[in-house]
Amino acid sequence: MRLDPAGRRPLEELDEVDLIVLGSGAGGLSAALTGVLEGMRVALLDHAPVLGGTTARSSGTAWIPDNRLMRAAGFPEDREPAQAYLQALVGTKGSTRPWETFLDLAPRMQADLEDRAGILFRPYLRAPDYRSNLPGAASGGRALEPAAFDGRLLGGWFALLAPPLAELTVLGGMMLTRAEAQRLIRAERSARAMQEGARLLVRHLRDRWHHPRGTRLVMGNALVARMLHAFLMRGGMAWENAHTQRIETAAGRVAGVSGSAEGRAFHLKARRGIVLAGGGFPADPEAGAQQLPPTASGHTVASPFARGKTIRLGLQAGGQLGPSVGTNGFWFPSSLMVRPGGGLAVYPHIALDRAKPGSLIVDRTGRRFANEAASYHDFGEAMHARGRDALPCWMIADAAFIRRYGFGLIRPRTRRLGPYLAAGYLKRGEDVADLALRLGLEPERLRATIKDFNALAGRGKDEDFGRGESAYERSNGDEGRELANPCLAEIGPGPLFALALWPTPLATARGLACGEAGQVLDGSGIAIPGLYAAGNDMQSVFAGEYPGAGAQIGPAMTFGWAAARHAARQEEMAE
Repeated sequence: MRLDPAGRRPLEELDEVDLIVLGSGAGGLSAALTGVLEGMRVALLDHAPVLGGTTARSSGTAWIPDNRLMRAAGFPEDREPAQAYLQALVGTKGSTRPWETFLDLAPRMQADLEDRAGILFRPYLRAPDYRSNLPGAASGGRALEPAAFDGRLLGGWFALLAPPLAELTVLGGMMLTRAEAQRLIRAERSARAMQEGARLLVRHLRDRWHHPRGTRLVMGNALVARMLHAFLMRGGMAWENAHTQRIETAAGRVAGVSGSAEGRAFHLKARRGIVLAGGGFPADPEAGAQQLPPTASGHTVASPFARGKTIRLGLQAGGQLGPSVGTNGFWFPSSLMVRPGGGLAVYPHIALDRAKPGSLIVDRTGRRFANEAASYHDFGEAMHARGRDALPCWMIADAAFIRRYGFGLIRPRTRRLGPYLAAGYLKRGEDVADLALRLGLEPERLRATIKDFNALAGRGKDEDFGRGESAYERSNGDEGRELANPCLAEIGPGPLFALALWPTPLATARGLACGEAGQVLDGSGIAIPGLYAAGNDMQSVFAGEYPGAGAQIGPAMTFGWAAARHAARQEEMAE
């Protein structure tokens, strides 16, 4: 079967389907794929000009406790430990029902989509949960990495696949997994890593003869491409640039949608249901001003089309938002740089540099204020708690650190730092006092902070913030060096370098209040017949907490799957 979007039917000519899915990230694709697996006729609509949403830009990791892949790899039964972990993490911040339902459904979802549609993952054997000091935390196995996918299998649809973040690729679009990136950092010290890099480069260069970017897809691009391929191969229908403006209702239930595509109006009926999966509102300035902290940056690494449109459609149809949960967001500390060709690069400091030994982060008073090796979300929350003094905060390191680990957008082993200095992205000082003056900090305060930090690093114990004391933090440090603490090393006397970090939302946590199968609830807590939500259009099942890698995609896929299965059963009951 040749896949080519040019041969599809115009959307305005389509009159009726069983299930309409609005949004093409992990939640939307999970719902759409499950819909066709359940025998439904499914239309997937996205108002963006490309498919994949924020998922296509992400690592694609799915957090699925008690999955069968981890048990096959030798991990023990995981349901009770996972429950203890989430109980300790979420506590009284929200109801236990959503995350207990997630624990029940997530392993079933993963097994079902693998068995029936070939959606393949493999477990990270060493990927500790983000709060690895809590009861029930796992050392690995819960975080699942999507298997690589050959983008050429998508045929003409490959051009409509949202690209990954350019700043997370190399050589003009070559994608690397996190493990590959970590190994290639040590290429000059490992013949095996050098050979791996050469093999990946040859494949990428061969691709570029025929394609605008590499077709070896990994991370979120691989997950989206694999699910989209499985959906299309089973008769699913998808449209980009489809602007849904209204949810239609009839006889007390949702009945369809109306809008425009390519300048032409469409009216599409839904016999069984509609799933809202537009990705929340991290890119919407108006919703952000209302729902996120005033310390939130106006920038995001999420899809620029994740602007809360589908949440608003749900509210207009009678749905209600769930309660406010803390900052209502999930966070990255990010550095910002104007690209040489124009446009703004937003680089998320996830795991490649913050936890590495030989750097620290200070606020605008020149003081440390948090554990630099904490998860990106927890560090982002610490920035908000610090307030304006952390806008921005400064990550400081020496030249040896940058050569070894990289520094934000600056790759390891980069020889020329001049372009980054000229762009204002990187600041340089001959010594502590010089750097402090360039950052607008009080020199004596910064000197005292670095002196105290170096003393802690020398002892291998961060008595101030506990950096490097959890399994999660150590996994992101450098265990290949002979250090008492893989996250701590002294910072040299100079020259010193600094990057400005800002809190940027990777996603939003407040969404539509939903039932156990993603049914959107009205103001009385009653399900609106036929209306569902998944992903970040749905209220966070973890009450705004972030348990581990993939804690967005795992629930998104789970409740997209649950929604489609529920919709498939509903018509049979109605008849």
